[in-house]
Amino acid sequence: MTLAREIRAGINWVGAIDWDRRLFDALIPLPEGTSYNSYLIKGSEKTALIDAVDESMADVLLGNLSALGIERIDYIIVQHAEQDHAGSLKRLLDQYPDAKVLGSAKCLDLLMSFALAGKDQLQEIKDGEKMSLGDRSLQFISAPWVHWPDTIFSYLAEERILFTCDFLGSHLATSDLFASDEATVYRAARRYYAEIMMPFRQNINRHLARIADLPLDIIAPSHGPLYDRPEFILDAYRDWASDRVKNQVVLPYVSMHGSTRIMVRYLVDALISRGVAVRQFDLTDYDIGELAESLVDAATVVIGTPTILAGAHPLALYAAILANALRPKTRYASIIGSFGWGGKMLEQITEAVPNLKLQFFDPVVAKGFPKEADFRALDRLADEIAAGHREMKID
Repeated sequence: MTLAREIRAGINWVGAIDWDRRLFDALIPLPEGTSYNSYLIKGSEKTALIDAVDESMADVLLGNLSALGIERIDYIIVQHAEQDHAGSLKRLLDQYPDAKVLGSAKCLDLLMSFALAGKDQLQEIKDGEKMSLGDRSLQFISAPWVHWPDTIFSYLAEERILFTCDFLGSHLATSDLFASDEATVYRAARRYYAEIMMPFRQNINRHLARIADLPLDIIAPSHGPLYDRPEFILDAYRDWASDRVKNQVVLPYVSMHGSTRIMVRYLVDALISRGVAVRQFDLTDYDIGELAESLVDAATVVIGTPTILAGAHPLALYAAILANALRPKTRYASIIGSFGWGGKMLEQITEAVPNLKLQFFDPVVAKGFPKEADFRALDRLADEIAAGHREMKID
């Protein structure tokens, strides 16, 4: 069954909804599936296709094009070479052999490396370049490191539509073409930002500035629904990518025999009593995407871990490594946990986050089961966190 959908006259969504996919890049959970958006633009003289879908959905894309009676495609614009955007390219070129594949120089190099197209099929497009389709024209905007170095945006000026590739997208399988349920889309887009865009926050701000003056009626990303109210997603990104943090502590932890769990529960209660919001994650049973999303604007991260084999528990160390990779704007951090006979748990955790600009509060580490002195130290830590948040005058 085909499902090409008209956005405006001569402009169609021809992508695929992947309702059942539950893991992306062998890392990112997809609790609500995803979509691979592909857009067909018919001008009076030329026809262009923006992005090809994941290889697993090639038949869907080709079926959508067939249902529209598309016999010729002049240009296939690959905004980003990753396989969920370009995996069907070989199949497309078999069906439309006269099509020219357009992309940034880096993108074209990657397409050849991935064996998706040959050199004679490729044509480089540069930042600011315009391409006429007759009565419509596309302008290309270089947008490197969102989240790869090859990305471009495509702007259809006559219709005030901006095709943004991964930027401003969401992993969300939905029957809605546009973001009608904004609460659901907001959560999915925030999670997507956390997992994919947050490490490139400074680049995100630059790209937001570059498109700020474009007249926009529609934003069309490569995953998730389109936005017919562009300010909804633009305002969200401006907030997430800003330097503003919230009065919130994220507390991922693991406990082997209960001592660290007791300390975590005590600290959580102490923080709440001081007016600080907390999100707690048991690292033995959690969603990596929810943890990533919680880091978007939390002011403080506290990692809870026991000592195992003279070091931090591997799950706690992984949480630190994840935070380091995602580079949130978190300001403060600390460590709580327990040990039996010694080790280098503290050193391992602190050395795992070199990318983060953090002020560390003194850790609280109990020998064995936490005692009265340890609980007093946890109260001291809660006081320091609350005071730090007040000094920043955060929300």
